[in-house]
Amino acid sequence: MSRICDLCGRGPQKFIQRSHANNKTLTRKLINLQVKTIDGVKKKVCTRCMRTMKKDAK
Repeated sequence: MSRICDLCGRGPQKFIQRSHANNKTLTRKLINLQVKTIDGVKKKVCTRCMRTMKKDAK
C-alpha cells in the first residue's frame, strides 16, 4: 500500500530526530491519509486536500 495522496502527490517526509546526547536517528514522518469516495471511485486523500475540497465546495 503506497502512502501517497492520489490528489496532490504528497508522500512521507524524511527527517532527523535528535536526542539530548545529540545522536541523530533518521525517521519517516507519514502524512494523514484517509480513504474517500470521490465521484464513485475510492481514493486515498490526505487531510490537507480534504480541507481544501471542503473550502472550495462552499
